[in-house]
Amino acid sequence: MAKDAAARNSAIDKMLARAAETGDVPGVVAMASDRDGSIYEGAFGKRVLGQPAAMSPDTVAWIASMTKAITGAAAMQLVEQGKLDLDAPAAAVVSELEQAQVLEGFDAAGQPKLRPPKRPITLRHLLTHTAGFGYEIWNGDIAAYQTAKNVPGIISCQNAALQTPLLFDPGEKWYYGINIDWAGKMVEAVSGKRLGAYMHEHLFAPLGMTSTAFKIAPTMRERLAKIHQRGDDDVLTPLLDLEIPQDAEFDMGGGGLYSTAGDYLKFVRMILNRGKANGTQVLSPETVDQMTRNNMGDARVSLLKTVAPTLSNDAEFFPGMSKTWGLSFQINDEAAPTGRPAGGLMWAGLANSYYWIDPKTGIGGVYLTQVLPFADKKALPLYYAFETAFYS
Repeated sequence: MAKDAAARNSAIDKMLARAAETGDVPGVVAMASDRDGSIYEGAFGKRVLGQPAAMSPDTVAWIASMTKAITGAAAMQLVEQGKLDLDAPAAAVVSELEQAQVLEGFDAAGQPKLRPPKRPITLRHLLTHTAGFGYEIWNGDIAAYQTAKNVPGIISCQNAALQTPLLFDPGEKWYYGINIDWAGKMVEAVSGKRLGAYMHEHLFAPLGMTSTAFKIAPTMRERLAKIHQRGDDDVLTPLLDLEIPQDAEFDMGGGGLYSTAGDYLKFVRMILNRGKANGTQVLSPETVDQMTRNNMGDARVSLLKTVAPTLSNDAEFFPGMSKTWGLSFQINDEAAPTGRPAGGLMWAGLANSYYWIDPKTGIGGVYLTQVLPFADKKALPLYYAFETAFYS
């Protein structure tokens, strides 16, 4: 068995090294774990193309929407304690949600036409992306609303960025958007702490995640990889100034964290171990079981159609396959092409970082690169190949 693992790991090393050498990705860090500990670790290429620093296992990257699962875990800790309720009106905790209205179109002057929603938004709606919120990257109506009402984009981390309308009534379907940012606001409201401070105390410290934060500490910055833009000619250019605001008005629970592959793997391993890490029960086994099953009924995950092609391609994992959503992970309802069995969990970050968690087999992995647009034609297939190596 050890010989098989060594051969597999050597083949992964060669595959990832080749991808960095040929310029498919600027650099990549990939790691995998079973319930007991790490089973693969590799780092190849450069943190910033044109600069000498090599990618290393402790390289810090913007993990973007990989933040969502951590915010979900924070919220579920507070559900366990009775401080949050999955199915009560969320506006009872964060009153600004009372202002959320459904967008029905635009008038002749380009101003939005709005109506009240048929039912209140709940924390379960927010954690499953069924509340009705969207992202401007994948929805032209949200972008048009932002223009009409002078609302900043979500990456600005300004509170005003959360004031976008619902695209449908809460609970009607799945649609990816700023839902988890609102869930983060709920964590802050009942904990009395800024989201990053709450996460540090109740998740990062118990899990030993020492290089994960919304604000990049000096010790993290010296290991930071930069985001690269893929041009029409396939050439990757480093975007040296692109960074989540470090003086943010709010900690963006939907996508603001910086982390390392090793740190995130500790979170993955905690989920694999049904909430236990370093002898501490961070979440109860029953809570993890609840988080890792479908929480949105008959709704299904669907294609994200880009309206901002420099930021994202059209995006959907395993098209044509039924996918549901937990609290807060995508769940594949049938065996995935990578070999991951039904009931597996995954999601990703905008700059082409990905993870999967397989409770059935007891393995999971993290893959970090820093490339735009999302669902990149080179970086995403490389992630799939990395995951597939553990099932072939």
